[in-house]
Amino acid sequence: MLPNCCALEPERLPPAITSAVTLPVIDMSCSREEVRQAMLDAGKEFGFFQVVNHGVSEQVLRDMEVVCEEFLQLPAEDKAHLYSDDNKKLNRLFSGSTFKTGSFWMDCLRLACTFPGLEDSVNEWPEKPKRFREVFQKFVTQARGMGLEILQLLCEGLGLPIGYFEGEQTDGNVFVSTIWYPPCPNASTTLGLPPHCDRNLITMVLSGTVPGLEVFYNGDWLKVEPVRNAFVINFGIQLEVVTNGIIKSAEHRVLTNAALPRTSVVTSLMANDDYVIGPAEELLSEDNPARYRNTMFRDFMRLYNKALEESGGDVKQAIKYFKI
Repeated sequence: MLPNCCALEPERLPPAITSAVTLPVIDMSCSREEVRQAMLDAGKEFGFFQVVNHGVSEQVLRDMEVVCEEFLQLPAEDKAHLYSDDNKKLNRLFSGSTFKTGSFWMDCLRLACTFPGLEDSVNEWPEKPKRFREVFQKFVTQARGMGLEILQLLCEGLGLPIGYFEGEQTDGNVFVSTIWYPPCPNASTTLGLPPHCDRNLITMVLSGTVPGLEVFYNGDWLKVEPVRNAFVINFGIQLEVVTNGIIKSAEHRVLTNAALPRTSVVTSLMANDDYVIGPAEELLSEDNPARYRNTMFRDFMRLYNKALEESGGDVKQAIKYFKI
């Protein structure tokens, strides 16, 4: 039975469209010029796309599937010490949501990773199952490398200096969130995750083979069809600000499923807390003045959360807080 805290009003559950429009699937083994143009076009149009031949080895992907399932099946007593409702705790296991706009049908293990010095982070991760730390360490290292390469391709496409996104823009924590969406007894009355935009530069989602992710596009919800071994790439609000609105950050949500469980692994690159985010000077001109304020990243995260809460989860209203 669905808990009352997870039940949503019908107006918060508009159906997705049945459309011929699909997210672009970009083959990163193609020519560099072709790949960067495809990513730039997809970023402008959708804020989302999928990538294949991305450099994360298939063996690592299969190992992640195995250890994520093994962790899920561990006895409750082996995971009890990881549970926490404190969203300021870097490494924790929790249910419901990190959003204050409601509770949702999901469980999540969130782990923080630092680069350099990943070995220190690993010591804070779960010790069970046996290969957990080894596999997660390989995965986050390769996924982070993929994300940095995508950002470098964007630099080239936008005409920004080489390495523009290196350093403080991406040397904060890397968060790896493994999210389990169990079969839901009343899938039509709740969500796995509510409509939201990610706040950071870039998020990479390994979403398995069960559909559920939807992206808001041209006034409707667009279903994202899973592609085997692909990552879904999601550009966040920070990138929208840095590009002065050239790249869009799109709302997205996750539906529940009455019959099938779904697992996704979400890797998010974060800025240094003290980094001041704002439009890149190289993209500004008299005809294209800054549209967003300069804000320290830690304040940006806090103020966005506050604006989202005060607006009842209205993402557009929350983003307006940072516009000039």
